[in-house]
Amino acid sequence: MSEPYLRRPAVQIATGLSRSSLYSMMATGDFPRPVRVGKRAVAWPESTVAAWLASRPRADNSG
Repeated sequence: MSEPYLRRPAVQIATGLSRSSLYSMMATGDFPRPVRVGKRAVAWPESTVAAWLASRPRADNSG
């Protein structure tokens, strides 16, 4: 079974990042780069985005 891939709009929704923030973070190495899925198309493996989200600090809303 192949892994699902997320296109940029879906990544933006999942991460809460704007397009410019996403590309800025990729340039500094703070966000994974996409893989080519077509001649003019790129996408991120869903597991890569999920792992990045899991590695982010969470806000403490307890107080």
